[in-house]
Formats: sequence, C-alpha cells, structure tokens
Amino acid sequence: MKKYLAILLTALTVGIAGGASSAWADDKPTAEAAAPAAAAAVAPAAAATAEAAPAPAATPAPVPNRGDNAWLMVATAFVILMSIPGLALFYGGLVRAKNMLAVLMQVFVIFSVISVLWAVYGYSVAFTEGNAFFGSLDKLFLKGITPDSAAATFSKGVVVSEFIFVAFQGAFAAITCGLIVGAFAERIRFSAVLLFMVLWFSFSYLPMTHMVWYWTGPDAYTTAEAAEKATATAGYLFQKGALDFAGGTVVHINAAIAGLVGAYMVGKRVGYGKDSMAPHSLTMTMIGASLLWFGWFGFNAGSALEANGTAALAFVNTWLATAMAATAWMVAEWLVKGKPSMLGAASGAVSGLVAITPAAGFVGVVGALVIGGLAGVICLWGVNGLKKMLGADDSLDVFGVHGVGGILGALLTGVFAAPSLGGSGIYDYVANKVADNYDIMGQVMIQATGVGVTLLWSGTVAFVCYKIVDIFIGLRVPEDEEREGLDITSHGESAYHN
Repeated sequence: MKKYLAILLTALTVGIAGGASSAWADDKPTAEAAAPAAAAAVAPAAAATAEAAPAPAATPAPVPNRGDNAWLMVATAFVILMSIPGLALFYGGLVRAKNMLAVLMQVFVIFSVISVLWAVYGYSVAFTEGNAFFGSLDKLFLKGITPDSAAATFSKGVVVSEFIFVAFQGAFAAITCGLIVGAFAERIRFSAVLLFMVLWFSFSYLPMTHMVWYWTGPDAYTTAEAAEKATATAGYLFQKGALDFAGGTVVHINAAIAGLVGAYMVGKRVGYGKDSMAPHSLTMTMIGASLLWFGWFGFNAGSALEANGTAALAFVNTWLATAMAATAWMVAEWLVKGKPSMLGAASGAVSGLVAITPAAGFVGVVGALVIGGLAGVICLWGVNGLKKMLGADDSLDVFGVHGVGGILGALLTGVFAAPSLGGSGIYDYVANKVADNYDIMGQVMIQATGVGVTLLWSGTVAFVCYKIVDIFIGLRVPEDEEREGLDITSHGESAYHN
C-alpha cells in the first residue's frame, strides 16, 4: 500500500511541476525553474524500480522571452526611423534646395539596397564563425534561420529570436552606409553612390562588424579553458577586449573615415569658399535631429538585446549625454560667435549621440554627462578648426561629428567603464561576476587599438572602392549639372515647386 501511495504522490508532483513549467514557458528559463522539471522527469523511473539508475535529464534549450523579443522589435523600428526619415531630413535640410530631393533619394535607396544585401550575404559574413575578420557563407539568404532559431544575448541562458536580431543588425548596417553620403553631398553621381556603398559595405562594414561584435555567446564560457577556446573563434577586436556597446567603431568611425576619404577624392563643390552654401531648411534639420535622438534610444538601449537594467542604463545615458552635448555646443558657440544657433544645438545633440554610443551600457550617469559635455565642445572644434586643417569639403561635417565624436567616445569608454568611476567594468562569464582590478590605462590602449584598426581598415577599403567606382563610372557629375542641382539633373524631379 505504501508503494502505491508513493507512486500516486510522485504522479501528482509531476503534474504540478509540468503545469508550472507550461505557465512560465514564455519567460526566461533559469536554473531554479528548470531544476524541478528535470527532477520530475526522472522521478517516475526512480519510483518504478530501485535497481535502475535514472538517466540524466537533457538541459532544455533556452526559450526566447517575449518581453526581450518585443523590445528588440521596437528598437529595430526605432533604428529604421533614424534612417528614414531621420537622417534623410537632417541631411536634406543642410544642403541647398536644389539638392534636397537628391539627398533624400540617396539615403532612402541606400537603406533599401543595404537591407537586401544584408539578408543575402551580409548577416552571414558578419555573424557566423569564420576567422578573426570574416564570417562564413553558411547563412546566405538567411539559410537555416527559422522562427524557432535563437541568438545569444549577454546573459547566460537568455536568448532572443534570431530573426529579430537579423533585422536589428541590418538596420545598423543600413544607417551606417547612409551616414557617409553627407561628406560628398551635392556633387556625386547617384550610380557612383550605389556602387561605392555595395563595395564598402562588403569589404569594410561587414568585417568591422565581425571583428568587433562576433562571439559565440556567454553560454560557452563555462571554464577558463572553454572560455579561451570560445574567444579564439571571435572577431579580432573582440579577442583584444575592445568595448563598443552600440557602434562607436563599427558605425561612426567606420563611416566617418570613409566619408572623409570620399570628400578628398570627389573634390570640393563648385564655388566652395566663394558662394553661399548655407542650409536651405534648418526646420527640416531640426526635425531630422529630433527623430535621430528619438530613434537612438532603440540604437543604444536596444543593443543590450534584453529588456533589462543595462538597457535602462543605456536609455538614460543616451538621453542625458545628448542633452549635455547640445547644451555644451550651444554655450561654447554663444561664447565664441556671440549668438547661439539652431544648427549648433542640433549638431551638438548629434555629437552627444555619437559619443555616448560606444559607452552607453558601460558607463554611469556621471560618465555619460562628462562624455556628452566634452563631445559638444570638441566636435564644435571638429567642424571648424579641424575641418580647416584637413582642407576637405566635408559637406555636412561627417568626420567632424561622427569621426571626432566616435573617437572621443571610444577612448572615454575605456576610462568611465571603470567601476571606480561608476562604470560596469568587464564581466567575467567564467566567474559569473564583474572582473577585479579594472585597468583604466590598459583598457584605453585597447580602445585606441580599436580606433586605429577602424581608421586604417575603413580608410584603405574606402580609397580602393572610390578608385574602382571612378574608373568604371566616374565619381562626379559634370559642372553644369552640379550648378543646376542634382534634383533635376539626376532625378528629373524637384523637392519644391514655386
């Protein structure tokens, strides 16, 4: 009788545990939640016979959490909003009226083309295991990815649906290519823009993404030996320990140096330094900057890949660093030029967004305020003093804002990520805690290595790509077409009608 009573109690236990497991199936699986279910799964066998040893239960695969998935979907939509219409309007307002539609067209079509290429081969090259610089072609056309496929996050046992990770990273790729067009706006052939972007995306953006962000995920870091093997399969700069939360190197420095090289190789605009080339609509620029700020919350906070405290920290840092940078640029410009300008405030906001990008989830609030304040002042110098020193017609100050701000943010990430300065430090996935003895100078040197590699790689690739385009298509429109404006001569349309 006791034997049958024990079997009955065991069956009830299995039923209760199974019901609890089903109720929480859409939440993050944890060791505590998985243990009762695993014990229940072997309990009947143990009760049925005392002689047979129970088989070890297989560890269930992590199930994507609905909240994390939902947040990443929203963040992806935010990043798309940054490109179209945010970046398009920001850049469009800064050019002359006769080139407004041409800039909108370039950003819009670049977003479309790069999105397609990302699905065809970009994601595979960037986010599959290969060597330290390139992934494989195993996921061409997103082969093998299904609604059940999962992508790692930064927490052990936590995953998101791979499809939304693909879309999130694809939006990053598209806006990075779009950033470059501001450097040679108002004088480049539309066909040249498209061919250059395809080449540069393939040989600069994809390897830089792989170098900085590709790794197997935290679950592989179980022992020191396993961690060493896992790290050996990661991208080159990831192996070096470079910190880039949301794209200081991958996005901003990468695009900025490509833009600067383009400004040199395409040449200066006709009448540059003589004719008025003032922005035709600061209203559009302000709207664009505001949409960029709004979308950047998805850009930075979404890079946590989870709806957690790190995402919240990145959200707050993005808010405050941007506000601080806009204020600092405005005040500095007011002191130097005697009047604060709308263009200055909007440019300051973008400089703060750029600078906080690599640091967003690694630094504390004070660090974010310092980074934002410095970005506002230093990027103001970047679009004035440094621009004159470089002697390039970087039409919309891509390097002065994205290059200078990206470099500043990448280096200061190494400083303010220190736990002693309110940062998160570097997480040790083997010990499952923040690593001890954070070395500020050592990390800054690693960050500087990342900056240097990005400048060298992207600059070299960009130079070669521009040369190829110039040989086969030609980079620049004829002078008479440039004077008339690209809206009519390149697209047969006008942004405005009298």
